[in-house]
Amino acid sequence: HVQLVESGGGSVQAGGSLRLSCAASADTYNNNCMGWFRQAPGKEREGVAAINGGGSTYYADSVKDRFTITRDNAKNAIYLQMNSLKPEDTAMYVCAAYLGACPVTVLARPKVWEFWGQGTQVTVS
Repeated sequence: HVQLVESGGGSVQAGGSLRLSCAASADTYNNNCMGWFRQAPGKEREGVAAINGGGSTYYADSVKDRFTITRDNAKNAIYLQMNSLKPEDTAMYVCAAYLGACPVTVLARPKVWEFWGQGTQVTVS
């Protein structure tokens, strides 16, 4: 049973912080590549961050040094700590899973990700 459930979105002022969570079913989480994407109205889906089963991380240039992705193997969950938020970070944030290790340029290839959550809205004003 594949399941990805996000939480933690909300509204925040510029410069503020939010922490997103994604709870995954065991067979989805396993040792797979997990990540966060975002999509703003009228824009294409954008890769934000990804993390391998071993903990290697990947970030979009636009969020480096502001966002941190982590995973908790005991809880089958990943998190996205977002600091110094900007209005341009406003989007629907969606958790995704890729079966296997994160391939090179994984954030640039949303179509290769197999499983997606419903998303959680982040609004920065």
